[in-house]
Amino acid sequence: MGAMLKQAMEMKGKMEQMKEELGNERIEANSGAGMVQVVMSGKMELLSIKIDPEIINAAEAEMLETLVQAAVNEGSRKVQEVVKEKMAGMTGGIDIPGLTS
Repeated sequence: MGAMLKQAMEMKGKMEQMKEELGNERIEANSGAGMVQVVMSGKMELLSIKIDPEIINAAEAEMLETLVQAAVNEGSRKVQEVVKEKMAGMTGGIDIPGLTS
């Protein structure tokens, strides 16, 4: 029982360290062949967004909105991949529901 408690405490420490590391991760994504670029942290925070001035046109606001949405969604997907990879490394590839998926 003591060994399991020790393992749980070690896992908790590793999780806290991983959360801190994820906060420092910078994941870039884009849409529209790079016309909209986003940078997100490993904590799924949108850090920056850049929009090519050539696509800023009031008559085509819907297209710009779609490109921004696509870039943010791609960034979120990439962050989830990074988190999943780090979790798999920490859990030895064991799929722990709610933790690794």
